[in-house]
Amino acid sequence: MILLGIIFAASVILSVPIAFSMGLSSAIFLLSNPDFPILIIPHRMFNGMNSFPLLAVPFFIMAGELMVHSGIMPSLIRFATALVGHIRGGLAHAVIVVSMIFAGVTGAAVAEAAALSKIMIPSMETDGYSKDFSAAVVSASSVIGPIIPPSIAMVIYALAAGGSVSIGGLFLAGVIPGVLIGFGMMVIVYYICFKRKFYKKEGRFNFRETLASLKSALIALMMPIIVLGGILSGIFTATESAAIASVYSFFVGFFVTKKLKLKHLPQIMVNTGIVTSVVMLLMATCSITTWLITVYQLPAKISDLIFSISRDPRILFLLVMALLLIVGCFLESVAALIMLVPIFVPIAVEFGIHPIHFGFVFVMNLMIGLITPPVGIVLFTTCGIVNISLERLVKSIWPFILWQFIVLLLVIFIPEIALFIPRLFGVG
Repeated sequence: MILLGIIFAASVILSVPIAFSMGLSSAIFLLSNPDFPILIIPHRMFNGMNSFPLLAVPFFIMAGELMVHSGIMPSLIRFATALVGHIRGGLAHAVIVVSMIFAGVTGAAVAEAAALSKIMIPSMETDGYSKDFSAAVVSASSVIGPIIPPSIAMVIYALAAGGSVSIGGLFLAGVIPGVLIGFGMMVIVYYICFKRKFYKKEGRFNFRETLASLKSALIALMMPIIVLGGILSGIFTATESAAIASVYSFFVGFFVTKKLKLKHLPQIMVNTGIVTSVVMLLMATCSITTWLITVYQLPAKISDLIFSISRDPRILFLLVMALLLIVGCFLESVAALIMLVPIFVPIAVEFGIHPIHFGFVFVMNLMIGLITPPVGIVLFTTCGIVNISLERLVKSIWPFILWQFIVLLLVIFIPEIALFIPRLFGVG
């Protein structure tokens, strides 16, 4: 296993894509060991992709793409502005509210950051907000996307865990923490805007205006209701819910908003295929490594090592957090999920940690890593779109990152924050 680790680390340092690094290191390790037949490689790669629940990934990606092209964003912004626009820092608050709603549409932080950066940051600058503050609010709020259901990251976690955790349970676990993150960020926004004397809209909350804008935003609000309602009622599985979400998104764009055209479909299919192929290749190559990890009983050895330090589950959580922070500097979140979940899930079981609790903390930690320098992919996405330096963005985003870590620690030490709603619906 040391040889495998050395080859993988060397590949990553040489900037070889993670999927190829995993496949290359596993293949060289197997070829150097005569005890294993070479046919294990194609066999394990096929098994890694041969999963019905994995179909949820391309369908959720497609649903997000279809919704983005359906022109629902203006109605969401109008509703959010009517709801919180009268508060100091109203447009920044609206960004956070839109992110919390849009989370039920895309379930992907990068897609959310890209969509909001193009629309909201120029509007915020026009209203007198600084570019670095605007970019920080958009980047930090986009992380809410994979935390509030539905979430592609949670689907991948459940698959990597070998079906030992409920996808619906993970979805529900993200509701309260996602809302906590959103409201906490709004408090931070209010303080910063008050201190810097940023723009404050004149007037008060207008109930009629909010109600009118809500009618047009209901289209987007129905998405998480359909997905979660169907799963919890037993009408369909998480995979089937993803397919239904795609059909619903197509119907909305084609027949309701009428913004989605046939000419958009080829590009949507290509975008969906590109993202899905990355996930599938990672699942395939990591399947070999996961099998080797199981054969050499690496989880049991790590568990014994941690047990020698402490038997307190909270210590395990803190160790995993520290590891994920380091890993997040080198690996993209999907790769980290596929690689590390099979190692740590058995350890969490030995420590007696609830699988949904551990799974949610694991996912949330990696999602925060998307906006944590030096390799936060959301930071680079926002910087590229709005033409701002990474240094300026990082200086402004730290208060929001700090709050998200506080929420993460609260979830670790108070498990009911994540488990209350799953247990309420009988899936926790």
